[in-house]
Amino acid sequence: MAKTLSDLRDRTEPGTNLLEINDWAASMIRIAGARSCYVDYTPSFGRGPFGKVICTSVNEAVLHGLPHDYVLMDGDLLTLDFAASVNGWVTDSAISFVVGDSSAPGDQHMIETTEKALLAGIHAAQPGARIGDISHAIGSVLESARFRVNSEFGGHGVGSTMHQDPHIPNIGTPGRGYVLRPGLLLAIEPWIMDGTSKLVTAPDGWTLRSSNGRRTAHSEHTIAVTESGPVILTQLV
Repeated sequence: MAKTLSDLRDRTEPGTNLLEINDWAASMIRIAGARSCYVDYTPSFGRGPFGKVICTSVNEAVLHGLPHDYVLMDGDLLTLDFAASVNGWVTDSAISFVVGDSSAPGDQHMIETTEKALLAGIHAAQPGARIGDISHAIGSVLESARFRVNSEFGGHGVGSTMHQDPHIPNIGTPGRGYVLRPGLLLAIEPWIMDGTSKLVTAPDGWTLRSSNGRRTAHSEHTIAVTESGPVILTQLV
């Protein structure tokens, strides 16, 4: 999964169509012997089935971006998010990056803030800790950078399916919630929107956007809680 996202990032440039990215991802997943978790995905919050293998969220879009006929421009802020199953086990990961050489003010700060929050959340995922400890660690980083935090969508358990309990909000109270035990697989995913915490749904019924039309960022890893601490399963080695 980590190599797929890295390769997709390297291939993406101004002039790349979002549908091309979806086709590239489908080919990479197939060659790797994996199966996309998105094609037939039909949750209550989407107009399913999703029908594509990867989420491509551009600029004001932050979650569940449905790939469509859009050609990326220099300076677009793109999030790639996908989950795949190999031998019955699922991992989920996301990266945000700026396409091309241009960058709007604040883009890198937003991206780096989600990355720092992600690392803080992972560090908090120690055996014996609680979900609230992860949420508090993430929220502390996001709020200290003066971003408002939406708690509707966040991290989640993974395993045999993409979305399982427990839900991991991106803000919370330490010492509360589900106790973390060795063997637990979690997808941790801080995301932010510039100047708002309110989401709106695009006409496609899937893509979630910032209510004020401003930029967004999203970072995600799947981890395993072990007796010696968290292990990142979706990181290049």
